[in-house]
Amino acid sequence: MKPKNKITMKKMMIACLAVALSCSAMAKTNTVANAPVQEKMMQSKMKMKDGVMMKDGKMMTMKDGKSMMMDKDMTMKNGTMVMMDGSVKMKNGKMMKMKEGDMMMMNGKMKMAPMKKM
Repeated sequence: MKPKNKITMKKMMIACLAVALSCSAMAKTNTVANAPVQEKMMQSKMKMKDGVMMKDGKMMTMKDGKSMMMDKDMTMKNGTMVMMDGSVKMKNGKMMKMKEGDMMMMNGKMKMAPMKKM
C-alpha cells in the first residue's frame, strides 16, 4: 500500500510550473502598468532642464534637451527677468548676476552652480 500523503514527482513538477507561470504573468502586468508612470517621470525631468544657463561666459537657452545661444531677454513665469548678459532682475526688483553654471528655470527658480573643490 502507498501512503496517502506521499506527493508524486509529477504533481510536484506541475505545481512548480504553475507557480513559475503565475509569477511571470504578474511581472509582465506590473511592467506594462508602470510604463505611463515612467514616461511621465522622463517628461518631467526634461521639463526641469528648460531654462537659461551661464555656460563658458555666455547665456544659453535650454529647451526640450537642446541648448542654443540666448538671443533676447526673457521673462520667467514668476516675473523674474533674465538679460542676455547674465544679469537678473527679480520680481521684487533685486538685481544679481549669474555665474558660471548657474541656471534659471522657466518658473523663475534659480539653481546655483555647485561649489568647486579647492
